[in-house]
Amino acid sequence: MSIRVMLVDDQVLLRTGFRMVLAAQPDMEVVAEAGDGVEALEVLRSTAVDVVLMDVRMPKLDGVETTRRICSHPDAPKVLILTTFDLDEYAFSGLKAGASGFMLKDVPPAELLGAIRSVHSGDAVVAPSTTRRLLDRFSPMLPSTGKETRAVDTALARLTDREREVMMLVAQGLSNGEIAARLVLSEATVKTHVGRILTKLGLRDRVQVVVLAYESGLVRAGGGAASQAGL
Repeated sequence: MSIRVMLVDDQVLLRTGFRMVLAAQPDMEVVAEAGDGVEALEVLRSTAVDVVLMDVRMPKLDGVETTRRICSHPDAPKVLILTTFDLDEYAFSGLKAGASGFMLKDVPPAELLGAIRSVHSGDAVVAPSTTRRLLDRFSPMLPSTGKETRAVDTALARLTDREREVMMLVAQGLSNGEIAARLVLSEATVKTHVGRILTKLGLRDRVQVVVLAYESGLVRAGGGAASQAGL
């Protein structure tokens, strides 16, 4: 079954280019397009979509708020944020809103296609180093409230010591393979740990693991682990 993709961008030429790339793939089809967030939400009410390629800077309703509204629904399509500028503050906000990844619009076609497939399968697609740089730059601007912090602490208490260790390494930008080598585990075991972390914390993907790790203080800006007892 083909991956059903929706293109959301106010630039018609960009949508045309993306559509041409996706149309050449046997496992993908563009089932909908929209020029702004308001139109995107309207189209999604009547169209089944698996992955949304979402611009951030659009008229009427920007990509961040559109992403937040999409991801607030159960069984929502996965959202992949696309932006022209690396380290765009909108991209970080988009990740917090529930997007499963962040990529630049000038990404090579092969990487874009791989990202769509990864998002569709449930993985995050942001390169760990890019995620870390985004968080290093923008997380200080988005502090959690005391109530949110207490809720996060309660959630983290459900993790085993090994799961907390894996979570810290995910947040520091390591891939499953790199974590496996660091902890002398199989990659399959690391993947299992990541899956349990997602389930226990009620998160969608690795991107949200990274965001939560920074907001909870488990990992600090700069990529290092917080020096707390037991961590």
